[in-house]
Amino acid sequence: MDVIVGKGAPASKSQVAEQNVLALDIAMFGLYDDAQAKFQKNFLAEHPVLMGLFSNQGGKLTLFRPGKAPLEAPQVPIRYQIYKSVGHSALAVFELVGSHLGTVSDQSWVGPMRTFRAANQTALDSLDTLDLNAEARENQRNVLTSNIKFMDACLSKGSYTFADIQQYAAEVKPYLQKNITWGATTQVEHWMKVIKDWKEMLGPDWNKTYGVSNTLYVARQNNVIFSTMAQFFGKDAMNTRLFLFETSQFVTTPDQMLDVLIRTVADRSVGQVFFGNYYLMDYELMGGDGRKAIAAEDQKYGMPVFLPPAVPFHSNEWPFRIDPSQGEGPATIEEIK
Repeated sequence: MDVIVGKGAPASKSQVAEQNVLALDIAMFGLYDDAQAKFQKNFLAEHPVLMGLFSNQGGKLTLFRPGKAPLEAPQVPIRYQIYKSVGHSALAVFELVGSHLGTVSDQSWVGPMRTFRAANQTALDSLDTLDLNAEARENQRNVLTSNIKFMDACLSKGSYTFADIQQYAAEVKPYLQKNITWGATTQVEHWMKVIKDWKEMLGPDWNKTYGVSNTLYVARQNNVIFSTMAQFFGKDAMNTRLFLFETSQFVTTPDQMLDVLIRTVADRSVGQVFFGNYYLMDYELMGGDGRKAIAAEDQKYGMPVFLPPAVPFHSNEWPFRIDPSQGEGPATIEEIK
């Protein structure tokens, strides 16, 4: 029994007391999860939910309707993926040569480049059978030809410089810009039509429909799927029935998104009952007092207070940067000189 019992010192009365009190927090989470499951069932029985998730295919939209099976939207036309894949091929070339720039002489980049060069050639040879208009097909040809031209030069010399990379990037840039424009247009046109049709199908129930989408930090600003959804939900639904949740991965599951949505909406009743404000729990509960504490500590250390303005708990502002006076430089690719 010595192996099981051990020979450690017994816990002090203070440690036991701490464990007894902290056990309340652990118990709360179990009760919270049980209540969460019941609330989700009740919520989905009353409210439709439009969920827009990131995917490599241009997004995935699902409509959850009370008493019915989830409705999956058709995918964005395949040309979106073609524009994206060909555009990414140029970025892949940059990643390859950029990651080896400091060790070009060891030739460790040669094998991967030959392999990727072959993949580019195969894609180039396949262009004529793609369902693209003449202009779009020619643009893909220009990107792939530029990739191959640059890689052939590197392989022929057995070396390359940063200046070579810059010259390649300048050559391929206008073709990439076209793909970006066409990809975004294809994606937006598709999802606008889908959401329009679903809104008409729901009729009056649209006014009690919730919308949710996900993003990584780098895709938060001007998030295409969320911004498209916002056109139909309108300003009054922003942060009330329409949410943009940051996730740790580009791709997440519907179950995870429903869990976050339900927790957010359910916690609003806590804010109302305990503190008299329905939207208080949408934000860090200790945030207000935390601001006061930070300001007090700043004063102790002789530091200036650096905090954003205090804003109402209920706000219909976009959930990302919207004040151009707080930044500098270009805001679109076209503005970059």
